Amino acid sequence: MKSTENISRRSFVKAGALLMATPVLSNWEMKASSKVGLQLYTLRNELSKDLEGTLKKVAAIGYKEVELFGYTDGKFFGKTTKEFKAMLKSLGLDPVSGHYGAGVERKDVKGTLSNDWQRAVDDAAELGQKYVNCAYLTDAERKSTDDYKKYVDLFNKSGEVAKKAGLQFGYHNHDFEFKKMDGQLPYDLIASTDPELVKLELDLYWIVKAGMDPVDLFKKYPGRFPLWHVKDMDKGDQSFAEVGTGSIDFKKIFDARKIAGMTHFFVEQDVAKRPPVEAIEISFKNVTKMNV
Repeated sequence: MKSTENISRRSFVKAGALLMATPVLSNWEMKASSKVGLQLYTLRNELSKDLEGTLKKVAAIGYKEVELFGYTDGKFFGKTTKEFKAMLKSLGLDPVSGHYGAGVERKDVKGTLSNDWQRAVDDAAELGQKYVNCAYLTDAERKSTDDYKKYVDLFNKSGEVAKKAGLQFGYHNHDFEFKKMDGQLPYDLIASTDPELVKLELDLYWIVKAGMDPVDLFKKYPGRFPLWHVKDMDKGDQSFAEVGTGSIDFKKIFDARKIAGMTHFFVEQDVAKRPPVEAIEISFKNVTKMNV
């Protein structure tokens, strides 16, 4: 007994010394080790006019990671993979993720899940992406629960292609997936995909808009949400707002990041009432100041 007590005391002293030597970090520093990312769709108009100049502004604000959109027929914003990779590298921007169409309605468009997906995945891997996500299902692509059931197969197959290239496939939601069809939530059908092949990129604005609690969803499908879209909701008209200026309780959501499995998050504002570059700067400053 005496020997055990001595060991316990020594262990306690060692633990105390280690604790004293460890810097005390703020909640934000401990929890938000992920770099702040930006979904570039927020700046779609600016990028179409001045690609490199706009990306320079993104980097100057302090964003380190970006999520892409608009890949088509082997090009990123009109640039080859090699050209765009060099541009991003020169600006210190890491293209963690990208958005792609399902392509069920427009099979003539190349670079979707339904047309030329292998090349899209190969280009994403060459660029340095870690994730490839289905961004949206058009009205014509989701008319019934049978349509959603077909996506279970399409998403699993898309995920297999991505996995072979060393990437992770995911699905990005809006609010329509949380409106019942034939007594079912379409989102639950999407979530019935193979959890290893298909992750879920949760858009915080849209799930709140749908009247649901993101934390409840994390608990329902733990570990499925490595990516988040962090966007806020205006307290009045529920329109898109700069992060930290609206009604969404980000602290509560970020406190559940472990059960969600979140590793990266991207600021996004689909529509801004002020110049978009100004909007993303406000969001960046507020995100970095949040005690979440």
